[in-house]
Amino acid sequence: MIEKDFLPISKEDMEKRGWEQCDFVLVTADAYIDHHSFGTAIISRVLEHAGFKVGIIPQPNWRDTTDFMKLGRPRLAFLVNGGNMDPMVNHYTVSKRLREKDMYSPGAKMGLRPDRSTIVYCNKIREAYKDVDIVIGGIEASLRRFAHYDYWSDKVRKSILVDSGADLLVYGMSEKQIVKVAEALNDGLPAKYIRYLDGTSYIADSLEEVYEYKLMPSYKEVCEDKVKYAMAYKMQEDEQDHVHGATLVQEHNGKYVVQNKPEKPLVREELDAVYGLPYMKNYHPIYEKDGGIPAIEEVKFSLVSSRGCFGNCSFCAIALHQGRVVTSRSQESIVKEAEEITHLPDFKGYIHDVGGPTANFRGPACKKQLDHGACKTKQCLAPSPCKAMHIDHEEYLQLLRKVRNIPGVKKAFIRSGIRYDYVMADKNNDTFFKELVEHHVSGQLKVAPEHISKDVLAYMGKPSGKIFDEFCDKFYKINEQLGKKQYIIPYLMSSHPGSTLKDAVQLAEYLRDIHYQPEQVQDFYPTPGTLSTTMFYTGLDPRTMKPVYVPKTKREKAMQRALLQYRNPKKYDIVYEALIEAGREDLIGFGPKCLIKPKDASRNQQSYKRNKTAKQGQKIVRSATNNKRKSGQTSYKRNKKK
Repeated sequence: MIEKDFLPISKEDMEKRGWEQCDFVLVTADAYIDHHSFGTAIISRVLEHAGFKVGIIPQPNWRDTTDFMKLGRPRLAFLVNGGNMDPMVNHYTVSKRLREKDMYSPGAKMGLRPDRSTIVYCNKIREAYKDVDIVIGGIEASLRRFAHYDYWSDKVRKSILVDSGADLLVYGMSEKQIVKVAEALNDGLPAKYIRYLDGTSYIADSLEEVYEYKLMPSYKEVCEDKVKYAMAYKMQEDEQDHVHGATLVQEHNGKYVVQNKPEKPLVREELDAVYGLPYMKNYHPIYEKDGGIPAIEEVKFSLVSSRGCFGNCSFCAIALHQGRVVTSRSQESIVKEAEEITHLPDFKGYIHDVGGPTANFRGPACKKQLDHGACKTKQCLAPSPCKAMHIDHEEYLQLLRKVRNIPGVKKAFIRSGIRYDYVMADKNNDTFFKELVEHHVSGQLKVAPEHISKDVLAYMGKPSGKIFDEFCDKFYKINEQLGKKQYIIPYLMSSHPGSTLKDAVQLAEYLRDIHYQPEQVQDFYPTPGTLSTTMFYTGLDPRTMKPVYVPKTKREKAMQRALLQYRNPKKYDIVYEALIEAGREDLIGFGPKCLIKPKDASRNQQSYKRNKTAKQGQKIVRSATNNKRKSGQTSYKRNKKK
């Protein structure tokens, strides 16, 4: 029995284990990090636990087939993912500029993965092994299982199943599906005929091969008609539920992409088992020479406590990938891992995070979700908390107390973010709020109001009103009582669908009133799989099919972004333009409510500063000249006396 170790990444590693062939070879666009915050680690360890031999090929050179063949042909299949972060988002900023760093690569080096990694890898595998089975999964594949708008090429692309040539797509978190797929392959069933599993997608040659389905608008229709695109998205969102979800079919040029309904989320005991597998909790030693993998730093001393999110923000893909039903690990499982972390040689006493997609969600929104699924027509928290929602922080508070009282733990922070509206909806939140402020804030608490405009927030699926202000007031009041100086850092987003220049000005006025200027502003980023991206592309709200205003031009997006940083002198000209265009000249002046000074005043001020500087210079010169004269006169008098 081999000691706990990383899974094989070379033939030599296989020989140490006595393997002649892997059952599965997992190809990933990330460096190899064996930590449960990374999908590659979870899927490979789950398969290992089920009795299968798994090898890893991290970040292969995709320019030829050599790296794809270094572990040999797998007995059952290649598994392919595009990494923990979408490869296109990983490569490009929202302005489509190439990023400077890749945090999932050795030394944060760029250029070690291709654009659209899953497609490229699958094509190279086919080149190396023509008839081998290929199964794709991960965030890139999961969010592209149907025809989708691609922001980077500004067009609708086909399902990734079609473009990659893979035999099967496993979507969502995938632990249950991947073991069932492995067992079916082991029984001799080719991947392209594994068509009965929830949480999977495949390609059929005709509709006669599919039973009890709902037909979506075809690839051709969604390319040509934005109304059809919006309808297709709404169907996908409506059926994204493990209870009432239906099989969906979309034609692609005579072939049919079929999605079975989602797999059931793991129950607590299953989640505990997944997070209790023998992970090395670090990156592979081969990366030491390059300075390691930066992505491990934030998660190495963090605790994942839950999955899923019933917040369901319009711009977030978590609901489509993880689902709206929240499942959490047991307190015992989390405490055990926290105790193990305290024994790591580089642990300094600080747990960086105890959370998940939303830290203070620890279970389903209501009992109905378990038996009947998430509501199709209602949201749990927006525009206001549902009356059926179960709101309670007591269990999470118990967990936090246990973690922070572990010997060796100085502080246990919450950095993954909390839903402030969920906190404020809890009528018994006093104790949680006090202990949050006293023990679990690292100087700054990050929360996400995103905007202040009622209309924009409605499109975002976020609450409006004074809830955020009330949350802030309570936060600062408790800090004052405790004698602490801690701050709230609000996440804000510009240029979201529905946000007009008028709305951006309203947000700037709010920032003026609370005396806050964000150092960074996030422009809305249209990524596959979100409601907001559908609004961005179609100009329609799929929920109502009504038109939505979408800021798309480079100039307007720059204006909306600049308004949130109106105090920055470098932004003056574009803020001035934005206020003129919005008809808000009243905000240009010297009054207490004005955002910027008039241009002439600004120029006069600059001129005044230049003149003042010049005068000071002249003063210094005159002073120096006078001193020289005085010095010369004194010297003359002394000489005269002599």
